[in-house]
Amino acid sequence: MPKLSKNRGKSTDVYQLITDRIVAQLEKGQVPWRKSWSEAGLPQNLITKKPYRGLNVWLLASLGYTQNYFLTFKQAKQLGGSVIKGEKSCPVVFWKWVEYEDKESEEVKKVPFLRYYSVFNVEQCEGIPEDKIPKIETNQNNPIQACEQIVQNMPQRPPIKHQEQRAFYSPPIDFVNMPKMETFIDSESYYATLFHELVHSTGHENRLNRPEVTDFTFFGSHEYSKEELTAEIGACYLTNHAGIGEKHFDNNIAYIQGWLNKLRNDKKFIVYASARAQNATDFILNKQVNTQPTETPETIPVAA
Repeated sequence: MPKLSKNRGKSTDVYQLITDRIVAQLEKGQVPWRKSWSEAGLPQNLITKKPYRGLNVWLLASLGYTQNYFLTFKQAKQLGGSVIKGEKSCPVVFWKWVEYEDKESEEVKKVPFLRYYSVFNVEQCEGIPEDKIPKIETNQNNPIQACEQIVQNMPQRPPIKHQEQRAFYSPPIDFVNMPKMETFIDSESYYATLFHELVHSTGHENRLNRPEVTDFTFFGSHEYSKEELTAEIGACYLTNHAGIGEKHFDNNIAYIQGWLNKLRNDKKFIVYASARAQNATDFILNKQVNTQPTETPETIPVAA
């Protein structure tokens, strides 16, 4: 793990740090999790080529750089370059497991703590050798075909019915209902809505067993809002994965104000929902990933 400076220890509330960044963007009328990264590429570390995950994906993608390659201050120096004076970093969050001894049982237990380190985009640096910055690869595929492939390949996919003219997921019966495709403005909107409902379905007790789904939370409750943001962010991940971007999203004032109120009242809200959305996306895409804390770029040597 990277060494944490004094101002990143206990005195820094990482939840509040991240929430403040998201609130600042929402106040400008920008919804960070709805930013498309298809043209700039999935945010990843320049050295390790390892893609960022969860909340870090759209936290970095929403910065709007033409290439989503990032590196630490130390990595820039190792490549013979430097960060341009005056450029500001972006935090990347990760979980660090800390051991402690339970006073009653005297057992050694582990608890996760949210930590962060700072990265810069390659456009914020100078002197980085051009051959170290790969060109962004674009996929010339049929986005609608890609959407259908995601749906069909989802493990344990619930039945998808078109019985009513409204979109919803039913936890007790375990099925997704969708309005007919021809009633949507376009096919992209249909699949974006379907992805939203499929993310909800991953919370079923036989899949990821999310309490917000299994406990049948009431509309308008805090837990209901967490599940809605989970489905919202998860759908954004999937639409970007399929290549249909943010065409169908409308960032209206009421929508933004609603999420602002939630984030201001619960600093852990966005971190929680983002993590659940990543897990749901991994499930739908049938990705086997290691959810344990991993090494950060600071500890990985630069390739020759």
